[in-house]
Amino acid sequence: MNPDLNRLHPYPFEKLAKLFQGLDTPSLPHIALSIGEPQHPAPAIVQQALKDHTAALSRYPTTAGLPELNAAIRGWLERRFHLPALEAGQVLPVSGTREALFAFAQAMLDRSRAPLVLMPNPFYQIYEGATLLAGGEPVYLPCIAENGLQPDFDAVSADTWQRCQLLYICSPGNPTGALLDIPTMQALIRLADEHDFIIASDECYSEIYADTPPPGLLEACADMGRTDYARCVVFHSLSKRSNLPGMRSGFVAGDAALLAGFLRYRTYHGCAMSIHHQLASIVAWNDEAHVIENRRLYQQKFAAVLDVLGDVMDVQAPQAGFYLWPRTPGSDEDFARELKRTQNVTVLPGSYLSREVNGLNPGAGRVRMALVATLDECIEGAERIRTFLQRA
Repeated sequence: MNPDLNRLHPYPFEKLAKLFQGLDTPSLPHIALSIGEPQHPAPAIVQQALKDHTAALSRYPTTAGLPELNAAIRGWLERRFHLPALEAGQVLPVSGTREALFAFAQAMLDRSRAPLVLMPNPFYQIYEGATLLAGGEPVYLPCIAENGLQPDFDAVSADTWQRCQLLYICSPGNPTGALLDIPTMQALIRLADEHDFIIASDECYSEIYADTPPPGLLEACADMGRTDYARCVVFHSLSKRSNLPGMRSGFVAGDAALLAGFLRYRTYHGCAMSIHHQLASIVAWNDEAHVIENRRLYQQKFAAVLDVLGDVMDVQAPQAGFYLWPRTPGSDEDFARELKRTQNVTVLPGSYLSREVNGLNPGAGRVRMALVATLDECIEGAERIRTFLQRA
């Protein structure tokens, strides 16, 4: 077996199950605020498209995808991020961004050169697993309040940048909801030029925001006049934007040379998106009405939950995304376990999403709350958390 499998950490929800093992919970309906699985209804127009195109199930899909899907994705990117016309080779559909974020490292890292892969801390654990199984070494960049819950890129040494082959960024951040601005992204692009590394920008939460659309890495490139998007790729998904986590549909876009190599890898990987999912994805990328409604529902929940918790917990609305990242009065593990035991509400300890570096785990003392359930369930969950805190 691949010895690097032994370097993988247990997944956060595996740790959570262990934390809750043997707990007696009250006879209250369970409210899950722990997992970021969208629960809003799938758009009716997409459901109809899936029904209309079942005949496509009898055909093998190509890894590069349908030209019509490629065009729909390019059109959405151009509208959303104010980009000049993209070329077909600058977009590649993927079966959800989770598998693509993982596979990208396998295709890009040169393990003969002891590669470093930089990533935010806390982080989406796929970045770490992808790095380890590609023969790389993770470098964790703490995202703490003093730095706006984003990495302090200025604190990274020149030697570390020189050994870096891949930098994962996540904006809006999971779990923090923090955004990278255009000047910061452009500074990273210049560092990538200087030290010859790739930037992989996870932008899966980009369509969940209150007022102003979050910027993206390709937008930062285009603003610099870099329409070849050299060394830059972005990952987007229909899971959060369109409430379609079960359809496994997303895309990678950016540097055509990198995507050509990634396409070659994926041809062997065997991960082509089914044709009827591609046809339904075209409908989703071409419609914004359901996305606007999705944003409205999340903002309604944020307002209601913060109204309940705002005076009993150190919690603020995120800049974007659908997570709250509040501080806990004590240990995040103790908080999550006792909340489950006494109120049957699950949240995810922040320390499970982070790694301790130099004695600091930047997720410790926080929990992630995903406001993906119904409005009533989110309010009920918040009220139980308030009761829990007031009794503590």
